[in-house]
Formats: sequence, structure tokens, C-alpha cells
Amino acid sequence: MTLTTHPSAAADALPARPPTRVARRLRAWPLTAVLLLYPLWWALGLGVLIFFIAAVPMLFALVRHRASGQVVKLPPAFLLWLLFLATVLFGLFTLGADPVGTVPGTAASRLLSYGFRLAGYLTLTVLLIYAGNVDRRELSQEKLVRLLAWLFTVTVAGGLLGMVAPRFEFTAPIELLLPRHVRADGFVQSLVHPTAAQIMNLLGGETPRPGAPWGYTNTWGNNACLLVGWLLVAGFCVAKSRRGKVYAGVTLVVAMAPIVYSLNRGLWIGLGVMAVYVAVRLAMRGRLAALGAIGIAAAAVAVAVVTTPLGDVVTARLEDGKSNGVRMYTTEKAVTGMLESPLIGFGSTRTTIGGRNSIAVGESPDCGRCGNFTVGGNGQLWQLLYAHGILGTATYLGFFVAALWRFRRDATPAGLAASAAIVSSFAAMFWYNALVTPLALTFLAYAVLWRNQQRGIPQ
Repeated sequence: MTLTTHPSAAADALPARPPTRVARRLRAWPLTAVLLLYPLWWALGLGVLIFFIAAVPMLFALVRHRASGQVVKLPPAFLLWLLFLATVLFGLFTLGADPVGTVPGTAASRLLSYGFRLAGYLTLTVLLIYAGNVDRRELSQEKLVRLLAWLFTVTVAGGLLGMVAPRFEFTAPIELLLPRHVRADGFVQSLVHPTAAQIMNLLGGETPRPGAPWGYTNTWGNNACLLVGWLLVAGFCVAKSRRGKVYAGVTLVVAMAPIVYSLNRGLWIGLGVMAVYVAVRLAMRGRLAALGAIGIAAAAVAVAVVTTPLGDVVTARLEDGKSNGVRMYTTEKAVTGMLESPLIGFGSTRTTIGGRNSIAVGESPDCGRCGNFTVGGNGQLWQLLYAHGILGTATYLGFFVAALWRFRRDATPAGLAASAAIVSSFAAMFWYNALVTPLALTFLAYAVLWRNQQRGIPQ
């Protein structure tokens, strides 16, 4: 038996093999378990790692699905993504290069970070294909929207935890299973050690910035921006009861506190970009009433910021540009370094010799941020240019641009939320890195658009 597909998806599908066994549905449980139980995975020390783990049953199910004679559909413009993955693979041969001004090393010493990024991209590729092919009787579009809205609620709860108990942390079960020397590694700690917030030296002293359950405060801000639209859709468009709308409204109001106290300027800019994008899309379709609602919401936020202590926090953060110099320095290093290997880059990031003012300045117990900065660590765009060159950057961005163009006529609430999330990722790439969870959420937004197309929504 061969499942029927929408005609527009036929060109993007692998040819079906002759049936060899009973057709199998693609079950929703691997994807549902990741999203619904993410707080549990975080508490166990499996937060980011759960995506790698879940990709195994997803890949196995996709292989069995095709072996049973079913079509495995591929997303539009998937060739561009395959070219990007090929560029990442070729980067293996440039790992041994030492660009000017970076700490010398060997290919072997850089293999771990390279392997993690490659595995991350491959894992999320499986996630995207699986989300686009999972049986709708198992996972309806409405259920996927609710799961993403749930993750926004989890993000808000983590932000509140970071505000009221910034030093809250604990040793996760998975962490206890690791050898002592492994779990003491800083990178491993970031993966398996649950913390509520990052304590940073901002605004004239130690300042807690929410991070739970996403690890880093920048990742928290990036994911909050990618997820907020799903709460709006679930609460005001999918929910049938008044209780759902009240829940969404209250959650958005509560979310303002951690969003502001995160001191995350990139998050603030991303939310503004999304609002403008949605406003323009609605205006183009003559939806002036919806435009008015967006304007009222923006005015309410402005009043809240001006009339509450949140305004003082915003003003202080905008006046505190302590990180600007470091960002400009690493951005310049990324661009100039890219010119040394313009086509495919250096395969991975590098560490600068010294700091902004002197090659003799470096990290020390008294000053952990005084130098030896990561080139490509201050934004997905700069990492793409430096690690994967112009070819990798063009194919990565081209894949998402092609999606926005392909699905440009999808004006459903879910379609607008999905395309707005992808647009916000373009703004975020100047200061946030995408692996792992931000790219996973961007891919799930892509999957919503893709699933809408398969359902026959005009494109």
C-alpha cells in the first residue's frame, strides 16, 4: 500500500520501492517525547543531547518506512542543504590550518568541536525530514503547534527560575555516570550540568541572566524568540476555550519579566523584527484589524516598560556596551580569516592569540574573559563564513530563503508564526550561534510550513 501525497510534494520525494512488507506509519513518539518531556531531559542532564539520541529511532523509522514501500518526502530546496552538509564534510581537510592570529593546533585537537557540529547538523537534518513525514494521524498540525507553545511556557518558567534563584544548580544523573575528568571539562559541563542562570559582570556588578532549560543565556533568548509565536497561535487561534486564551495572555505578560531581565538585546531586536514582519504580511493582505491588535500590544509593552522597574533595566542594558568591543573584534577576525580560505573556510572555529589590545593578554584565573576569544563563536553568520566559507554560508542561508519564497503565500496563523520564526533567525545570526536547539526549533518552524503545503494550503 502506498500513501497518497499532495501533487506539489511529488517532485521533492524519493521514489518508492516496490512494497516488501506491510506499510508502517511513522509514529510521533520520538518527536513528541523530545518536546513534551524536555524539562525531564534537562533535569537528567540530557538537554541538548536528547536531540542526538532521538535521531536514532527517527532515522531507523525512516529507513523502515521506505523499505516498506512508502515515500519519504524531502523538503523543498533540499539540494541546497545537502550542498551545505557537503561543505561541512570537506571542512575536515582544513582543520589543520592555522589562520593568522590564532593559536596553533593540529587537526586532531580540533576534531571534537568539528565532530560535534557535523553531528549536530546531521541530527537536525533527520529531525526535519522526520517531522515532515510523520503521520498526521499520529501528529496533527495543531498538536505540533501546542507542543512548541508548551516549550515557550517551559522557557518562561526557566527564565523565572533564573531570576528568583540564579545560583540554583545540581548534579544531573547523567553527569554522575561520567568519569570525573570528563565531567570537569567546561564543554561537557555546558551539556550535562543543569543551571538556572549565567552570572555575568554587567551593569556594574554581577548580574544573573536566565538560561534554564537551554544552558546559555543567549540560547535562552534565541529560543524564546523562536517560540513566542507558537504560544500566540495555540492560545488565540487553535484553542477553542476562553481558558486557553487567558492562559496565553497571562503567560505573555509573565514572560515580559525574564525577557527584560535577561538583558538580551538580541532577543529584544528579534521580537521587534518578528512584529514588523508579521505586520507587513498582514498589511499586504488588507488585515488592518490584526495590524491594530499588534499596534495595541506594542503600545502596552511600551507603557509597561516605562511605568515599571523594567524600564530602568532596559535603559541600563542599552547604555552598557561592555560586550560590543569583543564582538567587533571577533567579527573582524572572522571576516579577515574567511578571506584566507574563502570557499570552504577552516572547518571549525579557532582561538585568537591574546585579546583585542595585545597578543600577550589571555585568560587567567583572575580574568577569564581577557583574551583567547573564539573566532566564529559570536554569531551563526560569522561562524558560517569562518568555518564553512562563502559556499557554506550561501547554501545554508539559501535553503531558508528558498523556503520563505516557496511558502510566501501561506497566511495561516501557523504559517505566519513559522515564517516569522525563520525571519527572526536571520536577525539572530549576527549575534547568536544556531546549534543545537535554536536550529532545531527553526527546522520545526520549516516543518510546519512544509506540512501546510502537503495539506494543500495554497503556496
